[in-house]
Amino acid sequence: MRAILPSLLLILPFLSQSAAAQDAAAGERSFNKCRACHQIGEGARNLVGPELNGLIGRHSGAVEAYSYSAANKNSGLTWDETTFTDYIKDPRAKIPGTKMIFAGIKGEKEINDLIAFLKQFDKDGKKL
Repeated sequence: MRAILPSLLLILPFLSQSAAAQDAAAGERSFNKCRACHQIGEGARNLVGPELNGLIGRHSGAVEAYSYSAANKNSGLTWDETTFTDYIKDPRAKIPGTKMIFAGIKGEKEINDLIAFLKQFDKDGKKL
């Protein structure tokens, strides 16, 4: 056991990195759950929900020409990975009064993949 322990300690960081790795292609498939209400990419426009270009780093309620709920506009949130993760699990719990009707995504891997997909697009919808 003592001979194995140093080897395990050496590979442990690599195991945790691959478990947390983000897969943008898988995130694009997950985004299909969002497409009925949201668009992303060049030419994206607001639908039932706002377009999601440049979401990570953006303040909530900031997309022009989209009619947000007062709860969303006044939430004071900035969409970073942690905030988005909490929100997408249960939007109405994170922002009570939001008009987003979505049951949420519970799986951490699926959420991480979705974030990887969203992060590919700058505020103009161009892929980075």
